[in-house]
Amino acid sequence: MLTVETIARIRREHAKGRSVRAIARALKINRETVTKYLRSGETAPRYERTRQPYPKLGQFQAELERLIAENDRRPARDRLDYRGLFNQLTAAGFEGGYDAVRRYITRWKRRQPATTAEAFVPLTFAPGEAYQFDWAEEWIVLDGVTTKVQVAHVRLCHSRMPFVAVYPRQTQEMVFDAHARAAAFYGGLCERGIYDNMKTAVDAVFVGKERRFNRRFAQMCSHYLVEPVACTPASGWEKGQVENQVGTLRHRLFIPRLRAATLEEVNERLRHAVEAWARTAPHTEFPNRTVWAVFEAERPALVAVANAFDGFHEITASASKTCLIRFERNRYSVAAAAAGKPVQVRAYADRLVAWCDGTVVAEHRRAFGHGHTIYDPLHYLPVLARKPGALRNGAPFRQWELPAALAKVRARLGRSDEADRQFVGILAAILTDGLDAVEAACREALASGTHSRDVILNILARRHDVTPTPPVAVPAALTLTIEPAADCARYDGLRAARESCHGAA
Repeated sequence: MLTVETIARIRREHAKGRSVRAIARALKINRETVTKYLRSGETAPRYERTRQPYPKLGQFQAELERLIAENDRRPARDRLDYRGLFNQLTAAGFEGGYDAVRRYITRWKRRQPATTAEAFVPLTFAPGEAYQFDWAEEWIVLDGVTTKVQVAHVRLCHSRMPFVAVYPRQTQEMVFDAHARAAAFYGGLCERGIYDNMKTAVDAVFVGKERRFNRRFAQMCSHYLVEPVACTPASGWEKGQVENQVGTLRHRLFIPRLRAATLEEVNERLRHAVEAWARTAPHTEFPNRTVWAVFEAERPALVAVANAFDGFHEITASASKTCLIRFERNRYSVAAAAAGKPVQVRAYADRLVAWCDGTVVAEHRRAFGHGHTIYDPLHYLPVLARKPGALRNGAPFRQWELPAALAKVRARLGRSDEADRQFVGILAAILTDGLDAVEAACREALASGTHSRDVILNILARRHDVTPTPPVAVPAALTLTIEPAADCARYDGLRAARESCHGAA
């Protein structure tokens, strides 16, 4: 192959009037080569092989092209690299080397019709103008078990300040909780929120940017004074900042995998880690300032809200005769007064609250998974008062961790039918006096050396009657003319008289 210098010499010699034959003889190259470069006007050597031999790949070309086309139709995260395609071809019987396959794939893709590259317009946002929201999946080690969690990502578009929180699911109440946490972390939210078309927010997608947002989601946006905007379907670049954040923070926060006992511990650690990162990371638009410095300047422009949105997802359930309701394949106890009635269950990110006839009849920490039954023994006290025999084998009371004084009273009463009736009588007082008052009465009784039900109930009754006795009106006939005076010196006079009498005797 000729060099650039040789081609330049050919062009110069020909410009001086020398013939092609003379140039070829002087440079010891073929006349056709000299003619080719003079006619093409090219100044750099170019060599194209008209025919590429494939001694081993020849009979596998059709199979390899089929594998390439099939691989290109897969989602990006599932596509094989060149080595993976080579392994598939080898499994089909190919005995050649990897380089031949790699070169063929490169040439084959080069021959395909060119597609127009998609271009984008860089965006800029004013302080407090917009934030972006998205979900991501990560793996952590939770209480010793490798667990997949859902991570809510929020990003302020102007300052690039991130916020992340971990949840077990991507349900609507988790979305509400993520916004409440983000608003508390930032000190407010922006005027506009940019989302994808997640089902927890969007009920219907119309032409263009027109959307019908979920009623509860719209209520949340109204509470925080946020205008929701949904991206075009399959157009993640419209919220590219938060999409970028997912990949960046995955490597900074979740690799290696986080280890913690609870999700609350994970979220607390993530909050500190995000803040520490923001204090050192340079801002992309203002390289001489950190993300945290720009965020501090943006904070006054955020829309502050006094209180968090009451973010729950509500369903109606029926309480069974055993005072249990079902929610997401788990069972929770409710107060006995709600047995057999419809109950409104409000599911928050971390707890459940049940309402019946406008009154809270249960509040439990939310359980995830399935097959769990969560009891509150206090819900069954009205039933237990009528059926004291259920104390010994009742499921709600098997794992009941009683306060120390109550547990000590039960131990001293012993295990018998009469002992159960006495202890149930003490427990029934919780309905009227409260657990703390009954616990205090048990401590007082134990301090006086007794554990009787009657004594404990008497202590509680005395505490109820705290009104002082009114003074008794004295009749006029009994009014003293001379009020007695408190004079202890009179006793000294009596003693002296007594001593004198003894002396005379």
